[in-house]
Amino acid sequence: MSKHETRASEALSERFEAAFIPTYGVPPVALARGEGSKVWDVDGVEYLDLIGGIAVSSLGHAHPALVEAVSRQVATLAHTSNLFLHEPEVLLAERLIGLLGVPARVFLTNSGTEANEAALKIAIKYGKANGRTYFVATENGFHGRTLGALSLTGKPAIRDQFGPFPIDVRFVPYGDADALKNAVTDECAAVFLEPTQGEAGVVPPPEGYLRAAREICDATGALLVADEIQSAIGRTGHWFAHQHDGALPDVLTLAKGLGGGMPIGACVGLGQAGTILAKGDHGSTFGGNPVSAAAALAVLDTIESEGLLEHVRTVGAQLSDGIAAIDHPLLAGVRGRGLWLAVVLTADRSARLQAAAQRAGFLVNALQPDAVRLAPPLVITSEQVASFVSALPALLDEAASDD
Repeated sequence: MSKHETRASEALSERFEAAFIPTYGVPPVALARGEGSKVWDVDGVEYLDLIGGIAVSSLGHAHPALVEAVSRQVATLAHTSNLFLHEPEVLLAERLIGLLGVPARVFLTNSGTEANEAALKIAIKYGKANGRTYFVATENGFHGRTLGALSLTGKPAIRDQFGPFPIDVRFVPYGDADALKNAVTDECAAVFLEPTQGEAGVVPPPEGYLRAAREICDATGALLVADEIQSAIGRTGHWFAHQHDGALPDVLTLAKGLGGGMPIGACVGLGQAGTILAKGDHGSTFGGNPVSAAAALAVLDTIESEGLLEHVRTVGAQLSDGIAAIDHPLLAGVRGRGLWLAVVLTADRSARLQAAAQRAGFLVNALQPDAVRLAPPLVITSEQVASFVSALPALLDEAASDD
């Protein structure tokens, strides 16, 4: 591509760099529009979106059901604050409770971090009422970047420079049930776990780990909080990833894929955990916004009406099996569930693989030095999956090259 053809992207990148606090650096692609699982940059270059806005764009881009729901709602009532109620938020809360199949209460937020902040306040209040003084989370776990959520995040590189933190959190290796059992006593308020670790590299739990966590919390009286910010809303082929293991949490946090691109999150307290916070204990001006709630309802309706849970299981297996069948010295394997996978490498070449994929028209995410995340829209087609699998050996060649 000539310099003239890239001028729009370069100009926008320069404006971005000049205008924004540099927390992201400058992203490599400037997107202009999308349709289904495809996106186009400002220079008109087409890509297959295998990131999905970090597991957010459940229905892909410009899905008619989402466009219609958002357009209708924003033309009717765009905002109420928490001083007034509206039907979309009630319908959404009822729908989430129905998907869980047990009594529960919902608090709607704008993001995953805020959902985890609400969960943390539930756990803190529970702990204070019951003489419980500390929390347990996992090494390399990720729960958000606000100070409460960051307290629970076991990634020293992003955590340490912002301490000390307001709560006592003890970190244990993810997947080690014995370490978890040793760490959780009757003085522990809550255990925060991801049913699959996302930012650590899409790391599923060992068989029986979540059930063991449930039993440990039951035995000690600690709350079990499942952070399903990335893993829920069909991403792994079930509505919620904890359903793979039959381990129902006390508190569930949701976001990302719930709104299909609109900002929304939810903290769900199951059973008695739904009654711990009282009037005045928490709040959000924008949480449960009518437009975002309408979008979430459209996402849930469409996943159900289009049979996307089964589709995710089918094309997810096609993608996983296709990658696993590739024999390449740079490829160590593939891990994950459904349409939430990591291409695992034998060397720290993920950034090179991401760049090679971009040049070939595929957007992927170099999540860890040796792992590339795939989290495409749930509507990605079998043909689109096949196109990536077919291209991957050449991309691995390019990433492995020292040229």
